[in-house]
Amino acid sequence: MTRPATDRGRLGVHRVDGGVDVAVYAPRATALEVCFFRSDGDGEVEEPWLLEGPVHGVWHGHVPGILGGTPYGFRAYGKWDPASAQRFNPHRLMLDPYARGITGQVELGDAIYDYERAGGANTYPTQPSTRDTIGSAARGVVTETVFSARHSRPRHQWRDTVIYEGHVKGLTMHHPGVPAHLRGTYAGLAHPAFVDHLTRLGVTALELLPVHASAPEPFLKDKGLVNYWGYNTLAFFAPEPSYASEQAQRGGAQAVIEEFTGAVELLHQAGIEVILDVVYNHTCEAGIDGPSLSLRGLDEAGYYLHEPDGHLTDYTGCGNTLDFRRTRVVQLALDSLRYWARDVGVDGFRFDLAVTLGRHREQFTDHHPFLTALATDPVLRDVKLINEPWDLGPNGWRTGQFPAPMADWNDRFRDTLRTFWLADADRLSHDVAPSSLADLGNRLSGSADLFSYGDNPGGRGPLGSINYVTAHDGFTLADLVSYSHKHNAANGEDNRDGTDRNLSWNHGEPEGSCPGNSAAKRRSIRNLLGSLLVSAGVPMITAGDEFGRTQGGNNNAYCQDNDTSYLSWDHAPWQEDLLATSAYLVELRRSTPALRPIRFASGRPARGDSMPDLTWLQANAEPRLSSAWHDPYDRALQMLRSGRGRGPDALVVFNGSMDEVEVTLAVGRTMENNGSGTRAEGWRLTWDSTWERPTSQAGPVLEAAGRVRLAPLSMQIYLSERTP
Repeated sequence: MTRPATDRGRLGVHRVDGGVDVAVYAPRATALEVCFFRSDGDGEVEEPWLLEGPVHGVWHGHVPGILGGTPYGFRAYGKWDPASAQRFNPHRLMLDPYARGITGQVELGDAIYDYERAGGANTYPTQPSTRDTIGSAARGVVTETVFSARHSRPRHQWRDTVIYEGHVKGLTMHHPGVPAHLRGTYAGLAHPAFVDHLTRLGVTALELLPVHASAPEPFLKDKGLVNYWGYNTLAFFAPEPSYASEQAQRGGAQAVIEEFTGAVELLHQAGIEVILDVVYNHTCEAGIDGPSLSLRGLDEAGYYLHEPDGHLTDYTGCGNTLDFRRTRVVQLALDSLRYWARDVGVDGFRFDLAVTLGRHREQFTDHHPFLTALATDPVLRDVKLINEPWDLGPNGWRTGQFPAPMADWNDRFRDTLRTFWLADADRLSHDVAPSSLADLGNRLSGSADLFSYGDNPGGRGPLGSINYVTAHDGFTLADLVSYSHKHNAANGEDNRDGTDRNLSWNHGEPEGSCPGNSAAKRRSIRNLLGSLLVSAGVPMITAGDEFGRTQGGNNNAYCQDNDTSYLSWDHAPWQEDLLATSAYLVELRRSTPALRPIRFASGRPARGDSMPDLTWLQANAEPRLSSAWHDPYDRALQMLRSGRGRGPDALVVFNGSMDEVEVTLAVGRTMENNGSGTRAEGWRLTWDSTWERPTSQAGPVLEAAGRVRLAPLSMQIYLSERTP
């Protein structure tokens, strides 16, 4: 027996004087044991302790003499009735949902299922299994308080943020400057060789694919594959041990946590924020025939969303959906987020399938208690919050519909930019009418049609939009311009997986031919990067796009734990040129406030300014009429933005046609001309997407209303400058 815990409200296992306090939520259980594992010299000994309760659904107790580093798990007793989502089986060793560290791995096989499987195949659970999970299930580990890196946060404002999205392993697995024993690890992320790349590129935030501990999936193992991306969460508080260095793994769960926290601290010192991609919409326990590893064996009825017949509701495509109507589900997610933000010190979160987190069963609401809590919590309101604003449930597309201060991935931006530069060019090359430009202006100017709504006047503003052209899910930038179709045969699903709507273009060349051999492809890459970095909103760059990484046309590389997914740091000259271009454009955005406005444009001068905040013009410098936006063949335009005295005005000129066009440069800001009237400021060409590498030499200042020629499918950026 245990004595009562000193703090029954704090779930999990926590070190206190003389031992540990234990609290676990399992309201429908009839008895619950916490089991600690010790070595007595002859082997491992399991020590069960019966907890008291439940009080408000929580079983609790204090166990004396337990030290940090001790493995543990829970055994729950109760009713076996899968139809009512009660699957208590004391032969299962359940992982603590609040475990800060884990040891051991989930070993796929019959032992991890709580029911007898007929012939090893997944079937409806009827008879409870008497097989023990010892040796097949991961265990929690008692940990000590970790050093927090939150005090060193760079705290970049949204307007200054440029996000770099990548995978812990793939980022440094082949980096020659990172020592071999640190490649592909948490420590590798903070090595100076990789940090130098981030700072050279100029990004301000590193967004990591899931680092929560995850579990393998049987259908992938049968194909000899793994879930490389890690969207199969086992533990919401514990870092994935396999991403730690071998030395940390040998040191145990505490060493793994400290390696991750140390990496965050070193990245902070370099001015880089750390954002985690988190998966609270489902767990690795899959559908009704899935394994029983943690939540299922403690309270399946309370944690998961169910249909009336007892089957799990699946809004995620992964077999189950966490039920965010439930107080304890909301608490689990919030407690996990607070731990990573407050104790570990990360700077933000990107929520996978975030619509699920705002549902009352099938209905989504932007006033969901979980979303309200995120915006008001004293810990979480201080970090960056980003949504993947869709799921697979009813009316699952919700881009722009989340509350402030959250930001959303803007898939409309992605599709519009791909359409303008690639899909439409493909149509034009085949004498097929392209689409109109009606959506392009919205995307370049911050997507007011999506983000101007909400409780506050003006909505979330353009900084509510996370702009991207590629992400981990889909083609890389180099593959967008090299493949017209996906090539996913290596995923083992006969090329059926992954989207068929890529809006890509192989430029009429053989599938997969290298951009290094095609000036047109390289220009298209630069067009997409340039458009991304001059658009209002927060830009996100997928790791490797800055130097033309390829995945061989695989647009769903979630199961490719190999060179398909790892960044290659052996670059051809064209890739070095592209990297220089990427860094140049990021720096140009940073140093030019006109390229990163914080409010939606009105088309009128802001207070204290004499020039409209945004003006759209034709190639001939005449105002762009509404009819022109709907003419699919009128594909040359100018975007003029005011610097409002904080920097130069910016003029961006686009040519989305297959022919060279002559452009009359806009007349921008005027100035007094030695008492003899006014004169318009001139324009200095700052960047041209036809350039293979940005030039360090300033070109001449061109007169306003001067004429220039733009190459087919190209863009130019000008900054205002006074002429003599």
